Amino acid sequence: MVSTELNHHHNGLGKEVSGDGLASPSSNGDVVTVCVSPSTELPEETQAMLPGGAVQLETRLFPRRFAVLAVFSLYSLVNAFQWIQYSILASIFKDFYQVSNQDIDWLSVVYMVAYIPLIFPATWLLDTRGLRLTALLGSGLNCLGAWIKCASARPDLFPVTMFAQVVCSVAQVFILGLPSRVASVWFGPKEVSTACATAVLGNQLGTAIGFLLPPVLVPKSNETEVTSHNISVMFYGTAAVSTLLFVLTIAVFKEKPKIPPSQSQAVMQDSAAEQYSYKQSIINLFKNVPFVLLLISYGIMTGSFYSLSTLLNQMIIYHYENEEVNAGRIGLTLVVAGMVGSVICGVWLDYTKTYKQTTLIVYILSFIGMLVFTFTLNLNNLLIVFGTGGVLGFFMTGYLPLGFEFAVEITYPESEGTSSGLLNASAQIFGILFTLAQGRLITDYNPQAGNIFLCVWMFVGIILTALIKSDLRRHNVNSGITKSDVKSVPVDSPVEPAPSIQSSTQL
Repeated sequence: MVSTELNHHHNGLGKEVSGDGLASPSSNGDVVTVCVSPSTELPEETQAMLPGGAVQLETRLFPRRFAVLAVFSLYSLVNAFQWIQYSILASIFKDFYQVSNQDIDWLSVVYMVAYIPLIFPATWLLDTRGLRLTALLGSGLNCLGAWIKCASARPDLFPVTMFAQVVCSVAQVFILGLPSRVASVWFGPKEVSTACATAVLGNQLGTAIGFLLPPVLVPKSNETEVTSHNISVMFYGTAAVSTLLFVLTIAVFKEKPKIPPSQSQAVMQDSAAEQYSYKQSIINLFKNVPFVLLLISYGIMTGSFYSLSTLLNQMIIYHYENEEVNAGRIGLTLVVAGMVGSVICGVWLDYTKTYKQTTLIVYILSFIGMLVFTFTLNLNNLLIVFGTGGVLGFFMTGYLPLGFEFAVEITYPESEGTSSGLLNASAQIFGILFTLAQGRLITDYNPQAGNIFLCVWMFVGIILTALIKSDLRRHNVNSGITKSDVKSVPVDSPVEPAPSIQSSTQL
């Protein structure tokens, strides 16, 4: 039997849930004790059964979770769009600002550089100050960077556009680590992987639009005034959308639902917040050998994707002169195929829970796709490049949510934000190194040399992934297979106090 104490909210079982599912203190401060026996009939989606028929802590799903996920995905989309909008127009921005290819590359690389020193303060803020504040910082800084770019549409203002990109890159630090946290805090165990994949999908869709839209908005022109006007249109449009999404973030994004969506979240929220130590959580993660192996293999795969996305324009133009628009379309094909792969992988994980097997298979297929792309790029046939790029994107980009969810499983009950943040930091480090090394190989030799470089590293990633021991801790708790004392991050917002929960479980 489970005895649960929480602030007075009636729903027929002694609890009342407001329509938006938000935590709110009782008006009279009364406390009621709700005793739930195994015979109590509860909705199927709100209760999980332990072996033997014992009822676990109450869980419930709220409609607001879809609004939270949608808003997050959209402002993540705009941030990714701002990352890639320079690289896909590398030759145009190079001529407009009168700078080198390396300078344009740094407009993309700065996203990776900024992430590394800021990841620890960002994850600390997420764990100690909450999900809502982190979301507001990500959306707000993204909006600010977009408006600064509007003042940089002149050939002599390259430093201004670089500063604006730095602001956007700081915003990214408060965005990339949230998909797993948003999914875990708001979604149930049967939909958490799909929700994480959808959250990652927003970022991928932003990259896809970044490949497609800029070449249309800023076509190649020999007149500086025309190019300046076209760039301004792109920048002001981005700023307007960013502003709207910032307002929606303020209105929609809340800390957490009143009642946890899953048994694993209920157990974590039931733990005493004062037991949590951010420093100890970091130490625990680096002592976790399977996580360290995943950290490196994820960094290799995602860093390869970052490098490939950044240098795609240069690779296509090297073999297909004056094909900037098609370079963007190939990038779009790569990312859209990856979006489909992400959704399929997310649904597959929710259905099978085969985290290691799926991750390893997708990694191997990504490696094969990279080999095919490498050795068909110079066949002077754009249709082949579109096809191989699509296959590569399906597996390579589809891998991203797999890494997030696998990390949460093998590191539970450590913070999803911290594990995801470290994965992203690894990806940024490898992304910087790979982009600089592959860019130099393309310049000094040819695109094939740079791509072979990535293939070698991806093969190393396959070996590391195969060595990971699959210990699905979160899934075991949700399934009632294991019960253990856990120490969790504080998830309550400092400005939105949640009802206190004290539980004791007897089997």
